[in-house]
Amino acid sequence: MQKTGIAHLPLHGGKAPAWLFKRMVKLAREIIYILCLEYGREEILRRLSDPFWFQAFGCVLGFDWHSSGVTTTVCGAIKEALKDIGREIGVFAAGGKGQTALKTPQELEYYGNIFGLNTSPLIYASRLTAKVDNVALQDGYQLYHHCLFFTINGHWCVVQQGMNITEHYARRYHWLGEKVKSFVCDPHQAICAMKRERQVLNLVAKESEGTRKACIKIVQEDPAKLAKEWQKIVTLEMPKRHYLIPTDLNLKRLQKTLIKVHENVPKNFEGFLGIKGVGAKTLRALSLIAEIIFGTKPSFKDPARFSFAHGGKDGHPYPLNRRLYDQSIEMLKEAVNAAKLGYTEKIKALKRLSCLF
Repeated sequence: MQKTGIAHLPLHGGKAPAWLFKRMVKLAREIIYILCLEYGREEILRRLSDPFWFQAFGCVLGFDWHSSGVTTTVCGAIKEALKDIGREIGVFAAGGKGQTALKTPQELEYYGNIFGLNTSPLIYASRLTAKVDNVALQDGYQLYHHCLFFTINGHWCVVQQGMNITEHYARRYHWLGEKVKSFVCDPHQAICAMKRERQVLNLVAKESEGTRKACIKIVQEDPAKLAKEWQKIVTLEMPKRHYLIPTDLNLKRLQKTLIKVHENVPKNFEGFLGIKGVGAKTLRALSLIAEIIFGTKPSFKDPARFSFAHGGKDGHPYPLNRRLYDQSIEMLKEAVNAAKLGYTEKIKALKRLSCLF
């Protein structure tokens, strides 16, 4: 899986006013419609999976650039907009915040039944992207928002957000399906954030390949034998760089999980990660055992980098990204020029835009 970005945002409470959200939906609908006419439906996914463009889009819709609410509100506005034009342009959305996120597979099946689509790959992508960012990348943020956008052709992107209550920050994760190579090996293309966390267990980093392989070897062993090894490890002095100690783990629960996994041994780490019940503590324990037994060391580096939208003239929150700024200008210029050339559909779209307010 190729992940195209992570963004950090301070947690903000409340909701967007109804009068503003209605306008957000209308404006989002027109922008997406024009974007599809000019560049095709797959380009919509590429834009949404770009944390720079997504943040700028939120600003265009009228939301605070630095608020955690930009993620949930913008995704909500897009989802509502696609209810009007989705059938026409062949782009749809599933998921959302809280309990709505958990219903993503059911929503995908609903669209599959209507349009005769094979939604199994979409459901798999939805579950694995969430599992990776919630379990395999342990950065202190628990997911509470998950939205999958997809086309009638089966292309997709994911925008999801996690919360760190202690630090009062939210972290947004972007995925783009067409860049998929592996869900679990160095999936990041551009990781963007306001800060890096000091303690992160990153099992999807390239440097963690040895740990991933060792974890599969471990779960292929008899769980009873592994329990004996764990008892030995408890008496050892743990490496200082680990933020996990034996007392953090519930051996009985770990054994139960390993017995379940052992009954259906996965071929690789991706398959292992997809098994229900394999959570953060299980992976931390296996990472520690893998290092003790095999000497493999996982990555503890936070993959996040810094960036937001286009930037500002005074360098806040960061200096202007001229290439991205020019790209945005060119995109809008081409849309206007195409309309002037007399393309009926595009002219109608721009007229609808002018009648919003």
